[in-house]
Amino acid sequence: MTTRESPRQFRLPRAETLLSYLHVATYSLAGVLALSLLVVGTVALIAEVKGTWHWMIHLESTISYMAVFVGLVLVVLVPLAGLTFAGRWLLDA
Repeated sequence: MTTRESPRQFRLPRAETLLSYLHVATYSLAGVLALSLLVVGTVALIAEVKGTWHWMIHLESTISYMAVFVGLVLVVLVPLAGLTFAGRWLLDA
């Protein structure tokens, strides 16, 4: 006689596990945001030291691309941070 195995049921992870995933995502995006701002600052510093029009063009293009990138990261980061704070508040309550 053979026994049939029941299909494995999908279970949601615990609240602490979900909150830790949310923390990792939030801190990773915050790190990416900090590194992108560091890149803009580095290019601005080089442009100031060099003082040539060539580096000023690099600075303008870097700032315009980073503005779009930072805007998109903030669209995701702000709700994630809000969920992280709300989740921690609800979990600790």
